[in-house]
Amino acid sequence: MTQRVARTPTNADIARRAILPVLGLRENEGEVDAQAHAARLAEVAAIWPLALAAQALAGAILFAAACAMPAAASPIHMAIVAAIATLPALVSYAALATARLRGQPPHVRIRLLTLAASGIAAALLSLVWQSIELPVGPLQIGCFVAAAGAIGLTVVALNPIRIATFGFAVGLVLILPILSGGMLPSLIAALFLAGLAVATLRLARRDADAARALAQEASEGRLAAKMIAEFEGHGTGWFWESDRHGRLSYISGKVAVALRSGGVEPVGRPLTDLFRMDSVTPGTERTLAFHLSSRTSFSDYTVCAADTAAPDVEPDRWWSISGRPVVDELGRFQGFIGSGSDLTEKRKSDAEITRLALFDGLTGLANRQRMRHSLDKTLQQQQSGPYRPASLFLMDLDRFKAVNDTLGHQAGDALLKQVAQRLERVVGDAGLVGRLGGDEFQVLLPGLDNRDTLAGLARELIAGLSQPYFIAGASVSIGCSIGIAIAPHHGEDAEELIRNADLALYAAKADGRGVHRFYSDEMLAGAKSRKVLEDDMRATLGEGGFALVYQPVVSTADARIVGYEALLRWEHPTRGMISPGDFIPVAEDCGLIEAIGEWVLRTACDAAAGWPHGVRVAVNVSPIQFANPAFPTIVASALAHSGLAPQRLELEITEGVFLDESGSTDAMFRALKGLGVRLALDDFGTGYSSLGYLRTAPFDKIKIDQSFVRGAAQPGNRNAAIVRAIVTLADTLGMETTAEGVEIQDEIDLVRDLGCSHIQGFVYGRGVAAADVLVQLGGVQALPVGHKVSRSPRTKMLRSARMAIGHNEGDVRIRNISTSGVMVDGIDVDGEAVGLDVLIELVEDQMFAARIAWAHDGKAGLQFDHPFNLDRLNHQPGRVQRRSA
Repeated sequence: MTQRVARTPTNADIARRAILPVLGLRENEGEVDAQAHAARLAEVAAIWPLALAAQALAGAILFAAACAMPAAASPIHMAIVAAIATLPALVSYAALATARLRGQPPHVRIRLLTLAASGIAAALLSLVWQSIELPVGPLQIGCFVAAAGAIGLTVVALNPIRIATFGFAVGLVLILPILSGGMLPSLIAALFLAGLAVATLRLARRDADAARALAQEASEGRLAAKMIAEFEGHGTGWFWESDRHGRLSYISGKVAVALRSGGVEPVGRPLTDLFRMDSVTPGTERTLAFHLSSRTSFSDYTVCAADTAAPDVEPDRWWSISGRPVVDELGRFQGFIGSGSDLTEKRKSDAEITRLALFDGLTGLANRQRMRHSLDKTLQQQQSGPYRPASLFLMDLDRFKAVNDTLGHQAGDALLKQVAQRLERVVGDAGLVGRLGGDEFQVLLPGLDNRDTLAGLARELIAGLSQPYFIAGASVSIGCSIGIAIAPHHGEDAEELIRNADLALYAAKADGRGVHRFYSDEMLAGAKSRKVLEDDMRATLGEGGFALVYQPVVSTADARIVGYEALLRWEHPTRGMISPGDFIPVAEDCGLIEAIGEWVLRTACDAAAGWPHGVRVAVNVSPIQFANPAFPTIVASALAHSGLAPQRLELEITEGVFLDESGSTDAMFRALKGLGVRLALDDFGTGYSSLGYLRTAPFDKIKIDQSFVRGAAQPGNRNAAIVRAIVTLADTLGMETTAEGVEIQDEIDLVRDLGCSHIQGFVYGRGVAAADVLVQLGGVQALPVGHKVSRSPRTKMLRSARMAIGHNEGDVRIRNISTSGVMVDGIDVDGEAVGLDVLIELVEDQMFAARIAWAHDGKAGLQFDHPFNLDRLNHQPGRVQRRSA
């Protein structure tokens, strides 16, 4: 069997394949072309009945003429020609109109129509030819016009299908030789047919291009319409159009619905009757009416429905509207077209943002920004108008952090809300209350500068805020401190006034909290002094200007030195020695305490590493250092660098660390004890004053504050009982005790008898430099120094008093006095008078018994037989000296 080899397509094949689909004679792969051909077939079908009627009418007229003049034309022949013309016309109509053929592809129907058009052309030209053969006259002309009209109407009907029109021409050319009997007319016609072929092809291609462009536009139009419908239906945007008279001709449905809810039909109404502008929006100096009348563009105007009940009532909906004038190709104004968007939610969001920008989100009070704006505005009124004072309260809640830490932040937030309510209730319309953040509040009082009025309001605020709160089922009590600054006396601008109110608040806190303080110039001087002190501290820390001294800690059992406490000293180049009580609080406030504390720790460890192995070193730890999670790492680093054994380092911690009763405190204790260091509770009894933490805190020692030690040896003093109670508690818990501040030698035996294990104080010397520690440790025992016997504190004075020795009386001068005795001068006695009983008038007309303890150089010390209450001297006038005894 011979295998057929596929022929390679030639250029002519390719061209033919490209031409035939364009002409509609071959199936096109593109759906657009098929739809275009189907649409053109529908056009032909719409007018083809007229062409069919014209053809039938022409045939009937010619048949009637033949019947009227049988000698000129055969009626039968005429009827046959007319039938031949009508038959393909009916076939064409069937191809165009019948349901069966309409289901065929367009190219099949076009082929059929083209063939039928050729037959129709041949038949109609035959009718024309038959009319020419009729005798000349009106009947001939009428028949010719009928046949020619049928040809013309048929050509018009076939015009949408270019190839059918060309097929009609082909039919004319093909029948022409038969009718004329010669080739010349056919050749001439063939020439014109060639031109028609070229024209037909070009027109077919233009039709195809136009169809594709139209389909593309239609597709884009459908997509645009779909997107617009989606945008209008589900987005915030909308569209509108008006005519040249400003009446609305189109508006998106959702806006139309909103306008109709007010009883207004928008379409056909002037735009200015439907919308009114927001006059407070910037850039609305020109109205909608102006732009519509001047035919100028406008953009992003904020409008609402014009039927809003009142201008001061906030409308339900707001829109943004933009528009531009539309002109036709001749430049004639046609109206406006534009778009808009729904601003309702945006305005609500903007209003909420404004509220959040000016009001505190938790309490609803004015926030820092609004308070500053109001303060600036109030102070500007002072400068531009008549004198009108203003006062500023800066307030800070006391013990708020403890509530937050113990009950949680939700309870803290609830507490702040109640505080805000109480503040507003007390201040009322007299001023503006704001929350600056955290537990800090501010009150601005325009028009008030009377100190008595302000002080009364401050006391009322403190009293109101100090009343119990009920939070989360618990009763909570806090306090409040207030700093007050008055403008313009304490500042003419906001920065200065706020600074001075803050200084007054700082002073109120320093005075024990729960009080108010007015600003004074001394406060600013103190702040400047603290700032200078802070700057000097920074420089001293960088230059290594701090020093440590070491005060011995002595065992009560054998009077041996068992350790030292490292004490920080700062000798200022111009101010001399500065007390730690002055610069340590400043260091804690400015954040230098951690750097200073680390330097102290490392220096003390390095020094102690050179001491005998049984001697410990104690280092004070600030609560700020203790709260630092990295503190155990710092301690470990100091021990490793110095080589000091951990058990020789004792960290002294004050009760202040327990104000933050959180898991971090317990974790810090565990971490430090994990290093092996000792922990001592410093200044016991003067801080938090709670015994609960002793159950869990792993202290090795309790240091009894010097306020309980001093005076403990004096008769009638209760300090000894307090010391004994503390020692008993420490022994029960397995802790050592150190009595701090022992200065008198007779207190050593007392402290030992009370059970204290260690003594620290001036009685065994002040702090010494690191170089002198080894010298001091060379002794067998620590030797006490200073006064040997405790005595009551002396009060210096200069006043006269009456004194009697036996039967002799005279006036003396009192130099100092205590509850146990008095020193006088102006008395002529010597050492032999020691032990004599005397009477001295300390209170007018009341003599008190005493005896002379010592006497020399005209001075004498008298010891009372019974303790004297010094308060009885407060209101006694000094007596005038009369004579010497």
